[in-house]
Amino acid sequence: MNKSIVIGATLSVLGLGGLGYGAWQVQQAPRESGPQFAEVVAVQPVTRSVETPREVCEDVVVQQQAQAPSRDPHRIAGTAAGAVIGGLLGNQVGGGSGKTLATVAGVVGGGFAGREIQGRIEANQTQTYTTTQRQCHTVMDTREETVGYDVTWRHGDLTEVSRLDHQPQGDRVLLEEGQPRWDLPLATSDG
Repeated sequence: MNKSIVIGATLSVLGLGGLGYGAWQVQQAPRESGPQFAEVVAVQPVTRSVETPREVCEDVVVQQQAQAPSRDPHRIAGTAAGAVIGGLLGNQVGGGSGKTLATVAGVVGGGFAGREIQGRIEANQTQTYTTTQRQCHTVMDTREETVGYDVTWRHGDLTEVSRLDHQPQGDRVLLEEGQPRWDLPLATSDG
């Protein structure tokens, strides 16, 4: 074999291998030296409404009506007045023993009627009085409670939102394998 063919073939193989290795390196993502950080773009608190019941009491002036107490619970005045009027009317009817019978019937009927009339009049009489009553009702106190934070972060062309239970410290976050490490404290600037 010719020495120049061997040298040419060897150089060709080495040249093609070098080209392949160079192409492979071009396709690989450039490795940055040192830690990578994402920029914190926005922090939005996430809240919820919490309602707490509370009892509120106050003294209120109230007017009430009740049946007036009877000054004559046995209705004697009505019975007596009815008997007198009934007796007078009964005395005007008839003559002789019929007149006496009509007078007695007038006294009995008038007494019964007078008693009933007094009862109806007293039933319609009311008395108004004023009292102070303690009235209570429940009101709801509403307050906003922060339950977390939606944190928008950006690294290169990637923008993501993470939900945290605490507010992040600083304006950047350390990345490990492309994911933010919110549990690590950082300085507020690249420094």
